[in-house]
Amino acid sequence: MQIHWAELFAPQTPFLEIFIRGSIIFLALFFFFRFVALRVSGSLSLNDILVIVLIADASQNAMAGNSNSITDGIFLVATILFWNFMIEAMEYYFKPLRRFLKAQPLLIVKDGAEVRQNMRKQLISHEELMEQLREQGIEDISEVRSAYLEDDGNISVLKKTPAEGRKNEQRDKKPWK
Repeated sequence: MQIHWAELFAPQTPFLEIFIRGSIIFLALFFFFRFVALRVSGSLSLNDILVIVLIADASQNAMAGNSNSITDGIFLVATILFWNFMIEAMEYYFKPLRRFLKAQPLLIVKDGAEVRQNMRKQLISHEELMEQLREQGIEDISEVRSAYLEDDGNISVLKKTPAEGRKNEQRDKKPWK
């Protein structure tokens, strides 16, 4: 068995073509995940991992074309990392683009009550919400001033202050008759 070193490292596809292919696929997948799958990145289930693997496999040929060399593969990875860095830099330096490139937090609990419309948009069930609240040490949703689904898929929670809790308790009490 003989190793053909020249074939391993000699580029078989022009770098510009690899850059264009990698750029188009990366940007298409970025926008697909940005606008369609907000929750995918927060915590990965088996289904989420499967989808990512299948997307990677399906897009691989479109990105790489017929390239087989290590150099082509390394350049393609560099292209993907380049676009990842560029999008993060644009989010940081260009505030008007940030709103478009980065999902805004989505209110899912307000003053101890679920915002069902927003939960429905992201397919978050009551059980999933309560699981996330318990993980943050909250047993009852009435303890929550607000909770947001963040752009990374995690839920951030702001608890009510003790004063807010007493005010709500007094409001909820019925006078004796």
